[in-house]
Amino acid sequence: MAPVAGFFDEVFAGRPVMAILRGFSVARTVELAQRAWDNGITAVEVPIQDPEAVEALAAAVAAGAARGFPVGAGTVTSTDHVRHAADAGAAFTVAPGLDERVAAASAHTGLAHLPGVATASDVQRAVGLGLHWVKAFPASVLGAGWFAAMHGPFPQVRFVATGGMGAGNAREFLDAGASVVAVGSALEDPAQLDQLAAAV
Repeated sequence: MAPVAGFFDEVFAGRPVMAILRGFSVARTVELAQRAWDNGITAVEVPIQDPEAVEALAAAVAAGAARGFPVGAGTVTSTDHVRHAADAGAAFTVAPGLDERVAAASAHTGLAHLPGVATASDVQRAVGLGLHWVKAFPASVLGAGWFAAMHGPFPQVRFVATGGMGAGNAREFLDAGASVVAVGSALEDPAQLDQLAAAV
């Protein structure tokens, strides 16, 4: 049930910001993805909670392919979601929690998987599944200190801080031990985008 070997190591190497494009129209999703790529944010996630979102994912995948950037599917909470992500051409899946069935389906489909974690038990289960990149959610509620604490027992795990992240707190979380911060609404704010681009 291991993930695609080394996928996130490569995608996030030297690139500590991921864009989450949730709830936008197809055209707006592609526009914001292009804005992210133009600013050095190469990893883009499109949550797929409804049919239009799957269409937006497919459009972002096509735009990313033209520029050589991977696009993943977010809020993947079922094996059906994994199938939709694969059909749309996603390169990876992201979940809000840790579900062994979703992790297994992603691996079986050849997609790297980023499970959500919020406790040491979650992290340990993820490691047991061969998943060494995890999404810490909701990061702003967990607090920056959580990341420093998790590095003690799990030095091999890499954390993507997700939920409540923006230019104002990204550096705090990166300094505390997050490898990547995932941002959403900040991409629509030019001032925040400039600050995030500086972090990249």
